[in-house]
Amino acid sequence: MAKIVILGAGIAGHTAATHLRRKLSQEHEVLVVSPNRNYQWVPSNIWVGIGRMKPKEVFFSLLPLYKKKGIGYKQAKVVSFHPEGDTFETKPFVSVEYLYGENAGKQENVNYDYLINATGPKLAFDLTEGLNPGTNNAYSVCTYDHAGHAWNALKVLINKLKKSNEKAKILIGTGHPKATCQGAAFEYILNVEQELNRHGVRNKVEITWISNEYRLGDFGMDGMLMSVGGKPMASYDLVEMVFADRGIKWILGAGVHKVEDGMAHYENLNGEYKTEKFDFAMLIPAFSGHGFKAYDRVENDITDKLFNGFMIVDADYTQRPYEQWTVQDWPETYQNPSYHNIFAPGIAFAPPHPISKPRKSKNGTEIFPAPPRTGMPSGITAKLVADNIIDSIKTGKESLHHKGSMGNMGAACIASSGYGMLKGKGISITTYPIVPDYIKYPNSGGRDLNKTFGALGLAGHWVKLSLHYAFIYKAKMKPFWWLIPE
Repeated sequence: MAKIVILGAGIAGHTAATHLRRKLSQEHEVLVVSPNRNYQWVPSNIWVGIGRMKPKEVFFSLLPLYKKKGIGYKQAKVVSFHPEGDTFETKPFVSVEYLYGENAGKQENVNYDYLINATGPKLAFDLTEGLNPGTNNAYSVCTYDHAGHAWNALKVLINKLKKSNEKAKILIGTGHPKATCQGAAFEYILNVEQELNRHGVRNKVEITWISNEYRLGDFGMDGMLMSVGGKPMASYDLVEMVFADRGIKWILGAGVHKVEDGMAHYENLNGEYKTEKFDFAMLIPAFSGHGFKAYDRVENDITDKLFNGFMIVDADYTQRPYEQWTVQDWPETYQNPSYHNIFAPGIAFAPPHPISKPRKSKNGTEIFPAPPRTGMPSGITAKLVADNIIDSIKTGKESLHHKGSMGNMGAACIASSGYGMLKGKGISITTYPIVPDYIKYPNSGGRDLNKTFGALGLAGHWVKLSLHYAFIYKAKMKPFWWLIPE
């Protein structure tokens, strides 16, 4: 009998757990350890943040589902990793701490045969002074709670504008010099603009995009050349066209380092320190590792064998100039090289290098997006990790047959504004590969133009809305859920 422990119940962790449970017999134990008792479909937090969905529409409780499907569950957080066991315990284990109930504050050692670290990122609001969501008129949409609070504040502003002749400023983008997830902020700014139009107050609001991107449409992927209507178009031009059409201003190459009440302080690539006023802001924080510690059998600190901020996997982490990095540096199996029964799919793995070119301000501050690994890549990598563990258990020997590098993996991103079946617009961008391969596709910015394309219109909005219901259905493990692709 094998015991597989999954740390985290987000897109990667939950995906891995569901596939393991479906394909392994009940003699094998699948156990999820997560501080969160709910699963949330994060992409729909955008609609919660504009009041078009209630928080309860984007999450559900995990415990009843896991009980029904035979998946173990502990609501706890990881304290430390012990991949060799210790002097008292021969099997590898993780030490966890319970957060709620009669066991709150107590620690337990959880043994495993295979460990999947799907803890995702720490939302490092603390790395930007004053960015804590809900303070200083600055908000977040990273969780359904955050998004709900953002909508409450935005609604107050909208109602105030309806009753007065006052003007307002809204600032949306990234809240740290090396933040990622520009796509979520991009979608949110379009939805906010749409809501202001719907409520008849758009003419009273100045909307500004602020980002650590060097150019619009970088998205942490160095931008992309895509096919739009059968013609090549750079993502920079597409996003600029969309913003210009909606009267959205932009500030680029900006590293926000401090937020005060209604004021964002940032440094730009020219080394200038500037400020931007706002009445409402939504700024994506930096993502960081959780600061986990790891120990060997005799309690020596071996954290550097498992973690480099995030978890070390089968990537090439050799330090060298950006121009010398290649698509082959990216991991394929998400297996830790020191301990082969430990894996880290999704955001939990340490990327080998940035995808967008690293840039520094004239003061030496690094200002550029970190690599995105959310959404579709998280689901795909979690499934292939699960499949390799399943094959290893069934064959009795290590199997790494299933592989998937972000250098040969595509991703689809749909930024929808508006809501409902007849109202709304979608900007659909499909990218292949996620990490550009400049050798294989030298004339198109490292991407395959036959598989990298963009489209604007109502159809993209329909797809986005359909995906919400499809992936909630899939996550709840309804009949034939596995037929829905990651």
